[in-house]
Amino acid sequence: MAFTLHTFSDIAVDDWMRLLTHPDVNRHMPLADGGWTESTIAEWTKGKDAQWQMNGYGPWSIRIDGSFAGWGGFQKEGGEADLALVLLPQYWGHGAEIVPDFMGRRIELGIGPVSIMLPPSRTRVRGLARLGFAFAGELEYQGQRFLKFQAR
Repeated sequence: MAFTLHTFSDIAVDDWMRLLTHPDVNRHMPLADGGWTESTIAEWTKGKDAQWQMNGYGPWSIRIDGSFAGWGGFQKEGGEADLALVLLPQYWGHGAEIVPDFMGRRIELGIGPVSIMLPPSRTRVRGLARLGFAFAGELEYQGQRFLKFQAR
């Protein structure tokens, strides 16, 4: 598997629509409210790309073997960098290769501690320990419960 990282604007709206409306993806995204249109996706992708200018880091869109697979990377949440990875179901399982690459980039990006917030629907979390993450507790964010993991 070879993956490449791109800006969000490099990905066609139809590809984003396929990811953002996929029922298996949305099952693990309690903050997703649906209602995606071409214009809301255009605004969302601009916001994701703008994080690079605002914070000095941000998320990437991801292609695996040349095909759109999803997105991931760092987003500022309070005083921390939060690591996200959202992939189309056919690419689930590739996080074990993608996340270490992201974590390797965090030093050059000037990122200190990194957190991951997962909804309780994500029950397979043992692999996070191999990636340097430890359970840090539960929290509520925008009315939803999340499990927080942190790497220093």
